[in-house]
Amino acid sequence: MSKRVLIMNTGGTLASVAKEHGLTPGLTTESMERELHIVAGEAQLTMQEFSSLDSANIFPEDWARLAQAISLQREYFDGVVVIHGTDTLAYTSSMLSYMLQNINIPVVITGSQLSISNPVADAMENLRCAIYMAQSGCPGVFVAFNRKVMLGCRASKVRSLSFDAFDSINCENVAEISSIGMKINRRMLPVKKGVFKLQDRYCPDVAVIKLFPGMHREVLRMYAEKGYKAFYIEAFGLGGMPFLKHDFISEIRSLIENGATFLVGTQCRFEGSSLEVYETGRRALEAGAIQAYDMTSEAAVTKLMWVLGQTEDPQEIREYFHLSLCGEVSIT
Repeated sequence: MSKRVLIMNTGGTLASVAKEHGLTPGLTTESMERELHIVAGEAQLTMQEFSSLDSANIFPEDWARLAQAISLQREYFDGVVVIHGTDTLAYTSSMLSYMLQNINIPVVITGSQLSISNPVADAMENLRCAIYMAQSGCPGVFVAFNRKVMLGCRASKVRSLSFDAFDSINCENVAEISSIGMKINRRMLPVKKGVFKLQDRYCPDVAVIKLFPGMHREVLRMYAEKGYKAFYIEAFGLGGMPFLKHDFISEIRSLIENGATFLVGTQCRFEGSSLEVYETGRRALEAGAIQAYDMTSEAAVTKLMWVLGQTEDPQEIREYFHLSLCGEVSIT
């Protein structure tokens, strides 16, 4: 029996056309229908226009609307494919991983580095992979790109021009396509932990601070005074921050005592943070910071937003970050 797959188009390069000011999303699923059916195999496709946006113009409220739309359609389809621009795709796939925990169907986000209208584009191959994964019966939120499938909360855009634009960070791929077809690594599939319930609440009051030598701690106070409730700190190495001269750690301690949340990760793409190793990290833990371990920046930022949407209790926030909700982190 053929599988029913919903194609939701949000825009992005895959659906772009050349205009006066450069590539702009403009193709609809209707105009792409012939190409989509070419790569669909025996799947029954249904098209839905969600938006027509460059992904730089997709915001948290769009994530919530997208999660709501997928939740409404989940009982009518065997899988969902979301066409999305690559620039913020990993943020969307991470947030959907939290909002759609325990969903009963595959939700696969994909895009391309060139428009589907370009004869040498990667669009067709990425769509083929996404549609195939959407028929797999493997529930969860995934990213399909360049013949590989990644957990939505582990994918990150690591190359700006290459067709191999995305990597699975600190985590094996869920599936890969080769000459023998798609091989699914079932060990990496999300573990269902309960019944599905749409969890689309979030709080956008999150600041991301990338440390550099000489950054003044007053930056943190400025954000806090503007109403930001949580901070994701991209620290040095394993999670180091200054505690001499510009004493970031004492400022973090003060803001935590006043109700702020600090999640500390690393600027390094791979292998994650470990605040217990050096004095700088241990001082941060003693001040009340939470460590991000091996989460991607995209997964860390969106998890902060999502958790703040569930609770404002500091202890409950901390407990959420000691849990892997959908495979986004390895707690060590």
